[in-house]
Formats: sequence, structure tokens, C-alpha cells
Amino acid sequence: MGQLVVFITTAGAEEGARLGRALLDERLAACVNMVPVQSAYWWRGQVEEAGETLLIVKTVDRLLETITARVRALHSYTVPEVIALPIVGGNADYLRWIEESVAP
Repeated sequence: MGQLVVFITTAGAEEGARLGRALLDERLAACVNMVPVQSAYWWRGQVEEAGETLLIVKTVDRLLETITARVRALHSYTVPEVIALPIVGGNADYLRWIEESVAP
């Protein structure tokens, strides 16, 4: 089994839904959770606040370059959030399902 990861990005609600669906349709993700959040962040020298959708994407590390490229191509943000965190454990059956659900 390859290294499993949680990939995180944010977007507006409609854009987040489109991004999540694209990652699923292209078999780059096994699962995408879309959670409404209120974000605060530095942008161009000041603190901005925005309602966004947090996408929590379960996938494998070998697809990270492709996922990052797809998010950058489809995203309206100049600098979209693209973070990957390793999955260090969990339900073995669920982790196997992630690996089996994404593109080989």
C-alpha cells in the first residue's frame, strides 16, 4: 500500500463542490468531505475574512502532483491552499478502501 494522505484545500461553496466532484470523477480522490468554514488569513498586507468550503480529500501520495495541478487549473484563487498531511493510522479496512478507490 502506498502512503495515504489527507489533501486539504478551500474554495467558495459552489467552486468547492465543483472541485470536489472533479477530483472524484477523475479518480484522484476516494472521498471528499466539504465543510463550510469561516476563514481569516493574511492577503496582500491585511487580514481578510471569508466564508469558504474546506475540502478534506482522502487520497494517495503518488497522485499529489496531479491533484495539485488540477486544483490550480480549476481554482479561481491566485494562490489556492494546497496541503497534504500523511495518514499515520486508522481503520485498516477504510485505509485499504482509499487505496482501491483511486486511479492505479
